[in-house]
Amino acid sequence: MKKIVVLTGAGISAESGIKTFRDSDGLWENHSIVEVATPEGWRRNPELVLKFYNERRKQLSEVVPNEAHKALQYLEKRFDVQIITQNVDNLHEQAGSSNILHLHGLLTQVRSSTDDFLVYDIGNKAIEIGDVCEKGSQLRPHIVWFGEQVPNIEIAAKMVEKADILIIIGTSLVVYPAAGLLHFAPKYCRKFLIDPNAPTMSHIEHITIIKEKAGTGVPKLVEQLLNEN
Repeated sequence: MKKIVVLTGAGISAESGIKTFRDSDGLWENHSIVEVATPEGWRRNPELVLKFYNERRKQLSEVVPNEAHKALQYLEKRFDVQIITQNVDNLHEQAGSSNILHLHGLLTQVRSSTDDFLVYDIGNKAIEIGDVCEKGSQLRPHIVWFGEQVPNIEIAAKMVEKADILIIIGTSLVVYPAAGLLHFAPKYCRKFLIDPNAPTMSHIEHITIIKEKAGTGVPKLVEQLLNEN
């Protein structure tokens, strides 16, 4: 069974109504990224950070997977599919995909602020100051903030190294280290980039650019791949 690795970015979730700060003025729901997505912001104002992610979690309960998320699940009928996502939502899970690696964490989880290995599923619940783990430390969002290490990046690179087909969806390919994953694909790997603002990739072998939104481009590609196999 051929292996398909899918790398998804903010563009796939934007069509479900989840806002991405990179689309406009560098603000995320009217907050500076430094305020709500850095360790410094957490140390300076943990109440604001918790409130921000509580609101994101609540929003997540009000959105649903779009046609792109659903189409990726269909690929599992004939392919070994692994999704690597930069997104912190759980829309791939909601759509029924089986194998998902979150590079930047997950909104529906929190972790200890002193022990990165103490991670808890909380669903859409709010977390407040005073909510602590069993070791007594404050709980924080299980999100990889700017300036923090991306612990799953090496796992992701090993997945891409074994891909027969690599599909990149809704990402600008400018945020590292995730943007570098493309270069781990083997030479024989077929590559597809789906994004209405996709850059020219003439220096990459065996790549097809699909300048469409995820909601239309992904279902078309999935149908093509299923028909080929």
